[in-house]
Amino acid sequence: MAEAADFPGMTPSPARRWLRRTGALLAGAPLLAGLLQLPAAPAQAAAQTSAKEASDAGTVAVTVDSLSPAAPTDGDTLTVSGTVTNNGKQAVTDAHVGLQVGSALTTRSAIDSAAKRADALSGNDGSEVGGKYVAEFAKLTPGVSEHFSISVPVDKLDLDDDGVYPLGVSLAGETSAQPWEQVLGVQRTFLPWQPEEADTPTRTTVLWPLVSTVHMSAETGSNAQQTPVFLNDDLAKELSPGGRLEQLLSLGKELDVTWVIDPDLLASVDAMTGSYRVRGEGDTTTAGTHQAVAKQWLDDLQEAVLGKEVVALPFADPDLASLAHNGTGVAGSLSQLKAATDVAATTVETVLHVTPNTDFAWPVDGAVDPSIVKVATSAGADKVIARSDSLTENGDLTYTPSAARPIGGGTTAVVADARLSTAFKGDLTKASTSTLAVQEFLAQSLALNLQTGKQRSAVVAPQRMPTTSQARSLAEAVSTLQSGTWSQSQQLAAAAKAKPDPGATTKVPSRSAYPSSLRKQELPRSAFEQIAYTQDKLDNFKVILANEARVVTPFGRAMNREMSTSWRGRSTAASSFRQGVQAYLDTLTGQVKLIDKSETKLSGRSATIPVTVQNNLVQGVDHLVLRLTSKNPTRLEISDEAYAEQRVTVSGGHTTTVKFTTSAKVNGQTTVVAQLYTEDGQKYGEEVAFDVRVTEITATVMLVIGGGVLLLVLAGFRMYTQRKRAAAREAEETDETDETDETEEDGESGAEGEDGADEAGEPADGPENAGDRENRPEKESGRRAGAADPEQPSDETPDTAVESADPSGTGERVDR
Repeated sequence: MAEAADFPGMTPSPARRWLRRTGALLAGAPLLAGLLQLPAAPAQAAAQTSAKEASDAGTVAVTVDSLSPAAPTDGDTLTVSGTVTNNGKQAVTDAHVGLQVGSALTTRSAIDSAAKRADALSGNDGSEVGGKYVAEFAKLTPGVSEHFSISVPVDKLDLDDDGVYPLGVSLAGETSAQPWEQVLGVQRTFLPWQPEEADTPTRTTVLWPLVSTVHMSAETGSNAQQTPVFLNDDLAKELSPGGRLEQLLSLGKELDVTWVIDPDLLASVDAMTGSYRVRGEGDTTTAGTHQAVAKQWLDDLQEAVLGKEVVALPFADPDLASLAHNGTGVAGSLSQLKAATDVAATTVETVLHVTPNTDFAWPVDGAVDPSIVKVATSAGADKVIARSDSLTENGDLTYTPSAARPIGGGTTAVVADARLSTAFKGDLTKASTSTLAVQEFLAQSLALNLQTGKQRSAVVAPQRMPTTSQARSLAEAVSTLQSGTWSQSQQLAAAAKAKPDPGATTKVPSRSAYPSSLRKQELPRSAFEQIAYTQDKLDNFKVILANEARVVTPFGRAMNREMSTSWRGRSTAASSFRQGVQAYLDTLTGQVKLIDKSETKLSGRSATIPVTVQNNLVQGVDHLVLRLTSKNPTRLEISDEAYAEQRVTVSGGHTTTVKFTTSAKVNGQTTVVAQLYTEDGQKYGEEVAFDVRVTEITATVMLVIGGGVLLLVLAGFRMYTQRKRAAAREAEETDETDETDETEEDGESGAEGEDGADEAGEPADGPENAGDRENRPEKESGRRAGAADPEQPSDETPDTAVESADPSGTGERVDR
């Protein structure tokens, strides 16, 4: 009506002008919104694509649990088995599962694209085989799974030329909401078709890795056998029937593969065949009990590798990338790699009785850069196992080149095919995922062969430690490949020697191109610094040991294990292991030490200071020097030099005391330091400091002591003379008594009466007689006092023995 009212030459009314403006604004709003939101268009498109892919998945899940044979030939019957599960809310009726074969895929990238849309409803799957080669279901209840199996002769699949064909397994049916037949779920896989022998089969090398995590600690028993101590009992689980390593061995011995072995695994299993212990809670250990399992596994491995190619990795499989990026700046790190390489061949020969190839280095996931190549070849290897997603092709080749590539410096890169090597990653515990992985592997292998009629070599380098399910899937694929028509087996050494393609890339990618996801898992620089510290302490320790091999060997292998690739993604466990090695070495070195001393007191100008060295090790120690240093030589001098030294040798489980002669100059206290050194001048253990109090004896003190001794001698001499005089007087009195008795006997007629008078009428004890006794001749006095007068039988034994007049001898005592 507004348009009919507008005539030429007439001015619109205000109401009409308002309507026009409003309409223009409304009409331009969508265009303006589109202009404002233009940058968001890709995101919206991606969201719509994701939604479309989600809707393409269908409401019924179809899984292919088995496809046999995996690579059919003329006359075979293909059997496809699996399950269908109704994930929708409505029942599906009049359903059936059928097979569709699409057009052959001509490139490897086309196979990649098809694998990414394996369950999308839309796709060029070709026409259904149909007929009796379907599995029918009257009704599929929501949430319920149904099994199906379809067998169809290969000649019914209309397979023409050699190639890789997409095989669709789809379910069609009706629902109450959509009562017409439609595809409700699909699962695509690949059907390799090469019925005749290929003119130029691909020479394929399959690496079969026997690698595990670190299981042994640095600790060993103190007995002669040095009983090893394991971190846990996980290795026994891997070796037991059904375990990962047992499955790898059982599967690998049926295949024509190159065994890639970590010598540390062999050493650990070999240690389990004898007496061993397993670490428990705290510092406790328990006796290991899986000797029979370990022995059986080793026996089976020895049989499996007979006549096969064996490649030995450096001991404990060192992380070459971590070493190249974080360890080369730490002194001694490359020496650790050299030691791990040197011991590898010896270990394999000792345990397996075969001579391994040690010319190959294998960085993690085959990712390389110049620093990794340099480190990998520094220990003697001249071949590096790389991967094609690292050493990518950037030339004009229309096919996958052979594995061998010269990369300069006499080094050969053996480039493993990335698609084949990564086909069995992820969770393959379900039969459906395993089947898809096997078929994709075979499809990629056939597509590689069909690229050109030129003879080439291909290498398959799977992950280092495949799970049990991954190993089974890989073994199934390799078994089919080796019995197929387009591939033949080849050893790794032969692949490395094959003539390289002239157009293949030989340029190693730069360090910046190394995958960041792998770099995040590397051992840090601090790990290599700790290893270097442990090595320095071990070097300082071993020089004093009578039998250094008991310590050097287990600790050397433990430090190799500290650099293991198996620590990737396990940084906490790696740090704990390194600390455990360091702590145990500290414990051993601490068994040889100085005994603490308390304050020592010295009297006199010279004295001896004893210092005790204790050795609690089982073996003896030698080449040690004990140095004693006085902090104040002006007060206490130990030698003419600043210190005194003596060599020390101590038997196992014993102590020895070393004595130092000192000279005191001034009274007072000083500090003395005792320190052990190795013969090359390196400090060993902790020093022991103690105080020495010096009391020097002065001349005044000596004079006082001498005077006291003299007084004691004089007092003794005085007592001696007094006793001698008393004894003489006693003897004289005895003689007078004897004379009186004789006089009385001879002069009985002249005897007095009771008065006691003699013949002359004088008393016997009168004064005159006393005077006569004093004035008797010396001879008579001497005779009477002599000690030679015979004793009479009736004489009494004297109370005090007769004393000599000679001076008393040394040590004698003068009796009072």
